[in-house]
Amino acid sequence: MAYDEDLANRVRDLIGREPGIGEKRMFGGLALMLNGNMAVVIRGAGGLMVRVDPALSEQLLTEHGAQPAQMRGRPMRGWITVEPSACAQDADLRRWVNQGVTFTRCLPAK
Repeated sequence: MAYDEDLANRVRDLIGREPGIGEKRMFGGLALMLNGNMAVVIRGAGGLMVRVDPALSEQLLTEHGAQPAQMRGRPMRGWITVEPSACAQDADLRRWVNQGVTFTRCLPAK
C-alpha cells in the first residue's frame, strides 16, 4: 500500500523549511529525516509513525489514536503510531509532527 500523498504534503508544509530535512522512501512509507535521523514517517498503512522522547511515551500513548509502534511484532521504544483520524485536523498534525522534530533535533546528526 502506498502512503497518503496528501498527508505527506501537509507534513512537508509544516517542516519543509526546517534546516537538515530530507526524505527517504522506505517500508511502503515516506520517512522525513532531520540531519539523517528519522523524525516522522507517513505510513503506507495510513497515519504517522512519530519519534518521541521515550520518557514521554506513556503520557503520549493516552492521546486519541496513539499506539505503541511495532516492528515485526516487537515494540519500538521511542516511536508512536498515530491513526489517520488523530492527525486529520491541522492542529493535531502539527502537534504530532512537532513531537517528532523536537525530539529528533536532540539526536546527533548521522
